[in-house]
Amino acid sequence: MPFDDYGVLCGTLRQHFRDTPDTEGAWFHVNLRVEAPDGRYKCAVDVDSHDSATGVQWKVFTVDASALGPVAALAPGYHDLARKAGSGALDYIRHPALRSGPNLPALPLPRLLRDLLGRWLRPSRPWTSGSNLDAALALEPILVVGRPVLVFGEPFSAGLGMHNIHQNQGDPLGSQWWDENGTWQDGATMTRRPDGRYDVFLNKFSTQKDRTDAAGHPV
Repeated sequence: MPFDDYGVLCGTLRQHFRDTPDTEGAWFHVNLRVEAPDGRYKCAVDVDSHDSATGVQWKVFTVDASALGPVAALAPGYHDLARKAGSGALDYIRHPALRSGPNLPALPLPRLLRDLLGRWLRPSRPWTSGSNLDAALALEPILVVGRPVLVFGEPFSAGLGMHNIHQNQGDPLGSQWWDENGTWQDGATMTRRPDGRYDVFLNKFSTQKDRTDAAGHPV
């Protein structure tokens, strides 16, 4: 079943570091320490997959704060988000700011026709594939200590922290995560630039599909 708890942590990035590699099969994360009014949160961003030789996939891009809806104006702290469009929740497949590339230049056409053409012609944002090290190297440049940060995912059941900071739908039938598939519950890491825009890091496992049904299962 989809997550019982899903939301966003708003705070200030104080530290980030990689897991120490070992030989015990531990999953590899980039760890964030985020300051909020109720304490310092531990956030584990998954940049490793044991289910695919391809590893992980990711996107890094920048969006206007307005594209994120109400979350950009939330006070520091953890906030539950309704798993639906318009709440501030994320869905890599359905959220227009995450699914598509930048708006096309203004066209000398009636506004309605221009908007319709823009939706059809806007390029999709491609995924980059690589190893856990490649993914960590892609994420770390946006992790500027002192920046405001938004971390989307599932809160820890005990203690201050966030996990499942990655796509949370599209897992195949038979995988241990099939039951957790759901729409509008994807994780992400975003940091606010000095100009007010947000640098965005999205990440998924290569076994997760890019087309899902209303339950978040692959189609």
